[in-house]
Amino acid sequence: MLAHRPAVGVSAVDATVLEVRNLTTEFTTKWGTVRAVDDVSYSLKRGETLGIVGESGSGKSVTALSIMRLVPSPAGRIVGGEVRLNGRDLLALSEGEMTGVRGREIAMILQDPMQALNPVLKIGDQVAETIAIHQGLRGKALLEKVIEALRHVRIPAPEARVKDYPHQLSGGMRQRVVGAIGIASQPSVIIADEPTTSLDVTIQAAYLRLLRQLQEEYGLGIVFITHDFGIVAKMCHRVAVMYAGRIVEMADVGTIFDSPLHEYTKALINSVPPLEADLERLPQLDGQPPLLHDLPPGDAFAPRSTLAFTPEDASVRPELVEVEPGHWVQLSRPSVADFDRYAHLVSYG
Repeated sequence: MLAHRPAVGVSAVDATVLEVRNLTTEFTTKWGTVRAVDDVSYSLKRGETLGIVGESGSGKSVTALSIMRLVPSPAGRIVGGEVRLNGRDLLALSEGEMTGVRGREIAMILQDPMQALNPVLKIGDQVAETIAIHQGLRGKALLEKVIEALRHVRIPAPEARVKDYPHQLSGGMRQRVVGAIGIASQPSVIIADEPTTSLDVTIQAAYLRLLRQLQEEYGLGIVFITHDFGIVAKMCHRVAVMYAGRIVEMADVGTIFDSPLHEYTKALINSVPPLEADLERLPQLDGQPPLLHDLPPGDAFAPRSTLAFTPEDASVRPELVEVEPGHWVQLSRPSVADFDRYAHLVSYG
């Protein structure tokens, strides 16, 4: 079992800054309409880090793009729900209004800085773009703000680095530049989509420390998308586990590690071997995530479950219910049978 601890040095959690309600996003494909995000709801408070975990294709990144209103169109479209940032529904804004929100009130850090950064522009110009748009600075004042943003993400000699191109920086430095762009206008929320994937372990640890420091300094709410439960243990206050476009379990990080209820959550945690373990074979979850254009009826996880699902059980779509204060989980019929104390919470009709 991984040792878990909430993010250290984070400022006191304050009011809710982001609330996602019943968010649903669909794509039109050659196989028909695919629902990539299916009725997702969660909230984020000031100074809090919410981890979003799940296998590739579970809907983590599409949820983030939906929040940012960056779902590729016309194939993709948000068909339902609300995304409230500081009380304002982003889905009700015009594209012009949304342009003023991105970067200034909510920002996104992508996992590959070489794709996020323009290779033919100096990094100073790329950081400056966001500041110029949202703060209206020009000339010397703009340059000073760019240098300040680079200094905040611990880039050495920022006065010289503003003239560098992305290929002249290491992977860790490029990721810091992306972070500088994200925090330049001091947003309320940052969505970090697997920002450490391309970094080695040493640089990864330094980058995570930097994020915690920036969170403490600015009171950021962070949505941290990752495959890595080690990062979840170090960074997050709460965790939402996604599967086939839906949240299957959500709780504080201690509860997720110590008392997970959904079989999928347990399998993900067990897939990380303890350092002291001498294993001939790593634990694995049999099967593959379902294709979103060919989801099984009812419970999407039923084909991979080790529980005693009958065809009738598998045809029932489980709902996300709060089994204990702050602990939400999809309870299938077989799992309810295993946890009698939760049976009164679920009605399958």
